[in-house]
Amino acid sequence: MAEIEREAMEYDVVIVGAGPAGLSAAIRLKQLDADLQVVVLEKGSEVGAHILSGAVLDPCGLDALIPDWKEKGAPLNVPVEEDNFYMLGAGGQIRIPNAPMPPLMNNHGNYIVSMGNVCRWMAEQAEELGVEIFPGMACSELVYGDKGEVKGVVAGEFGKDADGTPGPSYEPGMELHGKYVFLSEGVRGSLSKEVIAKYDLSAGKEPQKYGVGMKEIWEIDPAKHKEGTVTHTMGWPLGSNAGGGSFIYHLDNNQVYVGFVVHLNYKNPHLFPYMEFQRFKHHPMVAELLKGGKRVAYGARAITEGGWQSLPKLVAPGVALLGCAAGMVNVPRIKGNHNAMLSGKAAAEAAFDAIKAERSGDELAAYEADVREGAIGDDLKKVRNVKPIWSKWGLTASLMLGGLDMWTNTYGFSLFGTVGHGKNDADATESAAKHQPIDYPKPDGVLSFDRLTNVAFSFTNHEESQPAHLRLADPLVPISQNLPDYAEPAQRYCPAGVYEVVETDGVKDLVVNFQNCVHCKTCDIKDPAQNITWTTPQGGDGPNYPNM
Repeated sequence: MAEIEREAMEYDVVIVGAGPAGLSAAIRLKQLDADLQVVVLEKGSEVGAHILSGAVLDPCGLDALIPDWKEKGAPLNVPVEEDNFYMLGAGGQIRIPNAPMPPLMNNHGNYIVSMGNVCRWMAEQAEELGVEIFPGMACSELVYGDKGEVKGVVAGEFGKDADGTPGPSYEPGMELHGKYVFLSEGVRGSLSKEVIAKYDLSAGKEPQKYGVGMKEIWEIDPAKHKEGTVTHTMGWPLGSNAGGGSFIYHLDNNQVYVGFVVHLNYKNPHLFPYMEFQRFKHHPMVAELLKGGKRVAYGARAITEGGWQSLPKLVAPGVALLGCAAGMVNVPRIKGNHNAMLSGKAAAEAAFDAIKAERSGDELAAYEADVREGAIGDDLKKVRNVKPIWSKWGLTASLMLGGLDMWTNTYGFSLFGTVGHGKNDADATESAAKHQPIDYPKPDGVLSFDRLTNVAFSFTNHEESQPAHLRLADPLVPISQNLPDYAEPAQRYCPAGVYEVVETDGVKDLVVNFQNCVHCKTCDIKDPAQNITWTTPQGGDGPNYPNM
């Protein structure tokens, strides 16, 4: 496509992704200088459409960015009133007392929110300041300058046929150039992945680690609803098969967010994360809560879990990685939105100073220093050992030793130093021959649902005539390698039923139903052969999460 000519538009800062990080950066830039030209490009059909995070939000990021957010009507309406931790067994549960928990695990002062709605509100604040926001504009390529710096992106390319060639309604899109480009694409973004590889930003760092988070919104019996209640669980049904756990958040309007996270470093390729989630809802404690209710929405996404030791270098010439694009989630707190906001603010301040000094296209070293030496670094360093301790020695060790480490880090030291992660999540997968298949109960259609039924509740949509945005480097690998060695785990690790092994006249093939994709990126992470690459589809395509 190099021969295609595109118009170009010039900005001071180009921001990819209208999540909490990107919007925070845009708002802060305009707070600092109303004359700066700032654009935010969002691949979802609207701001918030691709935000899967019924979250407990620590408002520290919002406090720093917009101190009068309450007066401005930010949708933080449900303060946390009750905080519960449970260890589940197949038939019961044990409450873990709050008293031994490190102070950072306390959720009081936080809010149960729809991050989609928070981002919609933040977009309104940004537009009032003069930020240009373009939803439905997927960024398909980076644009490089003469010195090898990132100088912009290609956005709004539409109308390719399935084979990748321009169709009759082809639109080449535009190049949007900036003195600096901020990538706030979220987890495993395609442009962020390219930048990390091109500039070797992960050199000397631990492999990034991930989980897959799945969530349903339920409307439940008002008699069972306890607005402001936060519940986290560990243990059953995962047991020793995988790390992970659940969350149940009671927001307003008799709704609850029911979520389940499976760490993607599991060994057994027969594990089926989606079905673990469905089985979880049949636990007596959860089933009783949901009885008489109805599921109204579903979604899934990957979560960065590597933390401090996996954080790549955040800057390269002309470009900076913000929020989850770099991996700023605090794993034991299951929180990353506050750090995303703080990172956007820090990047904006560094870019403002650089532009004021008439710089462009260089590395924003001040941003890197702010993240590592400031509030974000402090937040991530305190919990850096919880995930690797869990991965190496199991759940009990994580509770005991990880909890101890968080306590000592509260006072500025660690007995363990910094524990490494070891293998990446794809390499952690072992051969199918080493493990027994897992027998999962059939969904009952009341508490548990098959994937395709649930995907309909993500309201995902992709134009079928476009090229598949899930690309196989070698189309022979799934059947020749992954099927005999790993029982082709793509059939199971995908929470949307995208990958399917079919047999026709005795010949097996992997069918990629990309129309089902909810943009979780799990396949890009967990495929044992690293044969699958997730790329952006046409702008606006994908899930359209309601109130997620």
